[in-house]
Amino acid sequence: MVLSWMGRIAVAAGSAALLWVGFSYWGAARFQRAGNRRLDQLRAARAAAPARAASAAFLALPPAAGAELGRIVIPSLGVAAVIVQGTGAGALRHAVGHWDGSALPGQPGNVVLAGHRDTFFRPLRNIREGQVITLQTSTASFRYRVQTTAIVSPADLAVLAPSRRDILTLVTCYPFYYIGPAPRRFIVRARRLAPPGSPPR
Repeated sequence: MVLSWMGRIAVAAGSAALLWVGFSYWGAARFQRAGNRRLDQLRAARAAAPARAASAAFLALPPAAGAELGRIVIPSLGVAAVIVQGTGAGALRHAVGHWDGSALPGQPGNVVLAGHRDTFFRPLRNIREGQVITLQTSTASFRYRVQTTAIVSPADLAVLAPSRRDILTLVTCYPFYYIGPAPRRFIVRARRLAPPGSPPR
């Protein structure tokens, strides 16, 4: 009798866990669809607007927690995910998160983005040197070329440090298929590409 009840409890717990995972993925997909649609509309409206006085191409500072900042696109890996401000559990459940205090897309310095290894940043396991990453905001696009990858300890915060160069740092947990809290961090470093006709950065 006891074993029978334990079996039923185990089945119920497993079903609840599967439902929660399914609901989380559904919520993330819904958020991504809406965020991508809003960004596309803003970019289309700006492209159709008449020329106006030059203004900063990057986002206003500081963005509110959870604010949508743009989108990260890595065509070679099939990545296209909305970026929001902050790297808390709620933000990373639905999107890629921008690290508080790091440079914003378009600003000089080190732009740091974090994502879960089992959702938006899972494809990073296949990233290679030379591939191009694009950050799109409502006002502009910024392209970066991958230079290096590394595996570091969670205590290694050097990758988050400001930089005199215009770089992009992507952070996710490692190993990618580890069961439970992963013990390491996978880091991608990319250097910003100068727009056509501009001097190298």
